[in-house]
Amino acid sequence: MSTGIGTRGEPVTPVNPAGNTTVDIAALLERGRTLSTPVLKAAVDRLAPPMDTVAAYHFGWIDVEGRPADGDGGKAVRPALALLSAEAAGATPETGVPGAVAVELVHNFSLLHDDLMDGDEQRRHRDTVWKVHGPAQAILVGDALFALANEVLLEIGTVEAGRATRRLTTATRKLIDGQAQDISFEHRERVTVEECLEMEGNKTGALLACAVSIGAVLGGADDRTADTLEAYGYHLGLAFQAVDDLLGIWGDPLATGKQTWSDLRQRKKSLPVVAALAAGGPASEQLGELLAADAKSNDFDSFSEAEFATRAALIEEAGGREWTSQEARRQHAVAIEALDGVDIPQQVRAQLTALAEFVVVRKR
Repeated sequence: MSTGIGTRGEPVTPVNPAGNTTVDIAALLERGRTLSTPVLKAAVDRLAPPMDTVAAYHFGWIDVEGRPADGDGGKAVRPALALLSAEAAGATPETGVPGAVAVELVHNFSLLHDDLMDGDEQRRHRDTVWKVHGPAQAILVGDALFALANEVLLEIGTVEAGRATRRLTTATRKLIDGQAQDISFEHRERVTVEECLEMEGNKTGALLACAVSIGAVLGGADDRTADTLEAYGYHLGLAFQAVDDLLGIWGDPLATGKQTWSDLRQRKKSLPVVAALAAGGPASEQLGELLAADAKSNDFDSFSEAEFATRAALIEEAGGREWTSQEARRQHAVAIEALDGVDIPQQVRAQLTALAEFVVVRKR
């Protein structure tokens, strides 16, 4: 599939075999930002000081000194999916805005807590909240964003809002399950590929699945339609996380905003690592020995760049990088196939297809 480049660096993708449907991914993501950001800011403004300013810093709206900033607020894939979800049900994109905002609030709740638990000092090329404002504020603001997410949905006051909230809370519980699994894996010498996929399905797939169904639910879609859209989102989430796992080891820090070899520094049992360990062969065995020694090391934080580079090279030699790249494509294909099970407007189908392609070819 050929791609061009949009105004923000995202691909502009022809998605229909006849070549007459072109989706501007940059415009699609920008629409999600434009429609959801004012409502998101209004929700954050409800927080008591200093949580309101801490949250504003996290979202990139202000700098460390409290001055207005035009920070990188992320890719905005989830808001874009929530608006498309509403259109899939025949509603206006605006119908999906509360769902888009709720999903973004939950997503950022998880980022605030994850950064603290992982010890990440940088996100989107800026110091993380816990580094600037302290661990207590990172925890409190994360909790507050989760509460706001439910508030934003429930205050709509409709039956559909209640259905949407149930899907969001279920997705949030799965997300937390996934984070707990991820942390537990760091202290294990071996994790199976199946366990890793289950963890990533919870940690990433569940919320993306919710994003691509929540707007449809708010638009009055039945459970069968919402469930089918969730299947697309779940597999898209697995593709998304597989790409994230690749970027977590081999991503360009200038693009990702994180350190080189960031996942290796955190001893993450991500898909490339797990696949490499499962592959067998000399490189796999050598990698296993090094990682087992790493788990017992008291000097891990002082490892040199060369030591991390050696581990990355062994993962690649054992086939972990290629396997993960292929898994991203496989999950992408399953996501697209899921759309065959639901009757949605052709333009929405084209946009969902193009967004799925964007997820597996992105650089950050």
